[in-house]
This record gives sequence, structure tokens and C-alpha cells, in this order.
Amino acid sequence: MNLEKIPVARIGKTVGLKGDMRLNLLCDFPEQFKKGATFMSDRGVLEIASYNPQRGTVRFTGYDSVESAKPLTNAYLYTTKEAGEAACNLGEEEYFWYQIIGLSVMENGEMLGIVKDIERLAGTDYLQVETSKNLVDSGLAKSFLIPYIERYVKSVDLENGRLYTTGAKEILEAS
Repeated sequence: MNLEKIPVARIGKTVGLKGDMRLNLLCDFPEQFKKGATFMSDRGVLEIASYNPQRGTVRFTGYDSVESAKPLTNAYLYTTKEAGEAACNLGEEEYFWYQIIGLSVMENGEMLGIVKDIERLAGTDYLQVETSKNLVDSGLAKSFLIPYIERYVKSVDLENGRLYTTGAKEILEAS
């Protein structure tokens, strides 16, 4: 059993007088934030008493005032891979970020680099790629970003640890 912690949200400021707090999602699966769901945090295990996705707010069991909830500000909520997979239904060609991180980026038979992280900027996910040593040695950037959109990402092969792209080398060359 893998107990690696996966960050899924960050708790923001308190809202109102009853201990509601902003919830900044770090995942694409808001359905896991339902009443009774528990998450690990650096402030202990937290149980959701209520979640309002329209307002982006959450209240935790036992934290029913501004004063009691305030110490939770900026805490991260974590889940495990197993719990996350059980709570979230992926569609075809949908992946968890942790499945993409570490894949080799391939284009026309050439390895461009390794996905080191994923960043979400203005509603679009970007793959942060550490460029292959031989390409860096030839004068290209040490790292670059690839938008995770159909235009650039053609397919993902988890079994062989590869992500196939088109046009990504042009991004690298322009970096």
C-alpha cells in the first residue's frame, strides 16, 4: 500500500462567521470534497462538515467559528493515491498528475526530456520538462513548458512511461 501524500487543496482565509474557509483546489476532482470525507494535513486529520463548490468554501468538523478555523489557514489537504483513485472517476485519456510526472517526453523518436512537474496557469495545465542532457549540451534550454492541450500532447503511454508530443521541440528551441 502506497501512503505517499498527494496534495489536493490548500485552505485559504476564513469567510463569514461560522468557520467557513476558502478552498483552493490543486486537483480536477471537486467531487471528493464531500461531507464526511477526511484528508490529511500538516494540522492533523480534517473531516469535511460541508463544502460549497459554487462559493469555493469548506467547513471542517469541530471548526465552527472564525477563531477556531483561523489556524487552518494555508494548510494543505492531502490524500493517498489509493484514496484519490477511489474517490475520483477518470474518463478515457484522463490522468492524475502523479501519473504524468516522471514520463519521458518523446517527439519523432527523440527524447526531449522528463516531465518534472505540472503547473496550472490561467486555467491551462503546463508540463514542466527538464530537457535531455544531450539537447542541453547542444545549446538548448535546461527546461521548458509544454501546454497540456491536444495541439501539443498527442498521447500518453503509462505502461512504457512515455508522453508523445508534436510541436514541443519548437517550444524548446524558442525557449
